[in-house]
Amino acid sequence: MHTDPTDSAPSPKPVLTATDPVSDPRRWWILATIGVAQLMVVLDATIVNIALPSAQTDLGFSDSGRQWVVTAYAMAFGSLLLLGGRLGDMFGRRRTFLIGLTGFALSSALGGAATTFGVLVTGRVLQGLFAALLAPAALALLSTTFTDPAERGKAFGVFGAIAGSGGGVGLLLGGVLTDGLNWRWTMYVNLVFAAIAGLGALALIRPRPTGRRPELDLPGAVLASSGLFCFVYGLSGAGSASWSSPRTWGFLAAGAALVVAFVWWQTRTPHPLLPLRIVLDRVRGTAFLALLIGGAGIFGVLLFLTYYFQHTMGYRPVMTGLAFLPMALSITTTSMVSNIVLLPKAGFRVLVSTGMVLAACGMAGLTRLSETSSYATYVLPALIVFGVGMGLIMSPSINLGTAGIDPADIGVGSSLIKTMQQVGGSLGTALLSTIAAGTVADQLAGRTPTPQLMAEATLKSYHAAFATSAGIYALGAVVTLTMLPRKLSVPVARGAAPTGRR
Repeated sequence: MHTDPTDSAPSPKPVLTATDPVSDPRRWWILATIGVAQLMVVLDATIVNIALPSAQTDLGFSDSGRQWVVTAYAMAFGSLLLLGGRLGDMFGRRRTFLIGLTGFALSSALGGAATTFGVLVTGRVLQGLFAALLAPAALALLSTTFTDPAERGKAFGVFGAIAGSGGGVGLLLGGVLTDGLNWRWTMYVNLVFAAIAGLGALALIRPRPTGRRPELDLPGAVLASSGLFCFVYGLSGAGSASWSSPRTWGFLAAGAALVVAFVWWQTRTPHPLLPLRIVLDRVRGTAFLALLIGGAGIFGVLLFLTYYFQHTMGYRPVMTGLAFLPMALSITTTSMVSNIVLLPKAGFRVLVSTGMVLAACGMAGLTRLSETSSYATYVLPALIVFGVGMGLIMSPSINLGTAGIDPADIGVGSSLIKTMQQVGGSLGTALLSTIAAGTVADQLAGRTPTPQLMAEATLKSYHAAFATSAGIYALGAVVTLTMLPRKLSVPVARGAAPTGRR
């Protein structure tokens, strides 16, 4: 059985350490439980997307309302993650995990039973709120359960595979449920995931005394949550309202000011919500940045390739989901291999930077798509290369971003992992949507918008989004090569420090 992490001494300065002397004999079943909960949260970001046209027809809301079904979840989730992580540190990760699971399931039931647009959006907001409790608690439980370096690599390989491929799985499952049943089952299916994970948590995860309970930094929580809300809201609106609109830059400016105030406050308060030592560590900070870049770039695939499949190629929802399956499988396989086999030999720097390069190549390959492109010739190779790249990025970065954090701060540290991915996704959606919309406008300027011209302009907008995503990953390769030490890797023995030479 683990010792209580809150009773442990703070981890030493090196990023990768092990703190618990004894492993929980049920740790692999705990991993399965955490994995089910993680899959539920990750796939929910995309599972509803394919169902939106059916939900719109059923409930009768406008085209502009479709964005709010997605944005409502993203805003609540992204803005409350840091607070949710600290609440897990304060009141226990098992308790927070179970509350998050229960609330997420009930919120999903509310959304699935919605008879009006307002009820559906309310359900999505509540889903995001409880996901902000659940996601950091799940990652914190994983980090404190697996501390042996070799086993930690395997566990984070599984977790990274779920995190990286969950979006594609969500598109596939959303298509199957929408075609086979109806859009409401994209919400109801969460009750099944929550029941499995909840029963597993009750049976396998032992309650632990809270020990030294951190103080809640209430001013910091208000500043962080409101700042992240403004930032995510501003980014979410940029795709439809443009970057130059007062709403967009007003919320972005307010978000930036609040985040700056939050950082200032964290240097003054004796009990910070986010101890800055977590993010100021150069290696861990680079891992957070890699996750931000990964989240921003992947929307070039999930969003615009979905449009290409359905609008240009005429795929049904279930076929769209199946088209993403090779990407999901390649992410899953590579995540496992990278953490278990490659990481001890090559180190983080080589894996993450190589992943960035491969992801850039995959996105660049999608810029060759036409209205008559063969899936097997043009799309499939690019998706596989991209998936291998994402597997090399996500799993090692999550491992690196959570290792070596003081056990009393592991909840808020884990929440920062999810915050980077969520903000990155919002940034990517806004940036790529704006670039795509601008490309269409440029193509149609001064010309009569015939159906053929519209189709060509739309295809060029996809190309612009894919090319921008490729550029984002190329920048990520430069950043990780520059900032990560050459020989940073997993220690071979318990408590051993990482090796790193400049």
